[in-house]
Amino acid sequence: MDKRDIHQFLIDYFQATECTFLEQADGALSVQLTPEADKELMNRPFYWHYAEKTGLKGKPLTLSLITDQSAAPESFKGELIHFGSPRLQQIFRSAKQHARFIRLHEQNRRSNQQQALHPWLLVNLKVSYEADRKKEVFHSYGLNLINGQIQKEFMQQLSQKSLAVKIPDFSFTIPPLIKPFSGVRRIQRFLTGQLQQEDHQWAEQAKKRWAEDLSLLNSFYEEQEEKPEAYFIEKAALQKQYEPKIRIDIINGGIIHLIPPIR
Repeated sequence: MDKRDIHQFLIDYFQATECTFLEQADGALSVQLTPEADKELMNRPFYWHYAEKTGLKGKPLTLSLITDQSAAPESFKGELIHFGSPRLQQIFRSAKQHARFIRLHEQNRRSNQQQALHPWLLVNLKVSYEADRKKEVFHSYGLNLINGQIQKEFMQQLSQKSLAVKIPDFSFTIPPLIKPFSGVRRIQRFLTGQLQQEDHQWAEQAKKRWAEDLSLLNSFYEEQEEKPEAYFIEKAALQKQYEPKIRIDIINGGIIHLIPPIR
């Protein structure tokens, strides 16, 4: 991740968290933080606790960052930030937390006409095929919360659209008929059905290697009528190592309001 990547990442992060840019230049930027961003980044828990307890309106700080000292204006004063800096790691953690759930709106291409936006549930998942060897496959699904339609490779489709946090002018959102939690269950059932149709030769091969190692283990103890504790410990370890498993983990998701139909 070079200096330009860090600079663009910071711009994207502060835009997504709705902070106000006070100054942008090559290698430097300054933003007015929102109260939420201040709480996450500026380490002022006592200040915000006092403000909330006394009913005072908290005043967020500004944050000035230099991503490239050689390119930044000489008069710009800010905190030098680079890949290994604590501040950037802090922002990475914040971005990861916010990225678990997003709400975006497709921009109205006919800005002077009323446009209905349909709600879609975005779910990004990781499927782990686990035995003594492991493989991970990532999936992205979209489910229309009006009619239940499911789209594969949904993130790829979204990458071709203009999306923003705020709802565009002359647009309105259609209330969902399917609750998001129910939508997640539908996607999980759909994915389970897809996995059941796959070729699971990998699992059969793992079981074969498991049987071979178990046979070898038994040969070591075949003359002992009463097996010692070590035998059962090793046998359990073989099961843990070789037993085929498929695990599905949700990485992140969101509600995406799109102009119908999705193309």
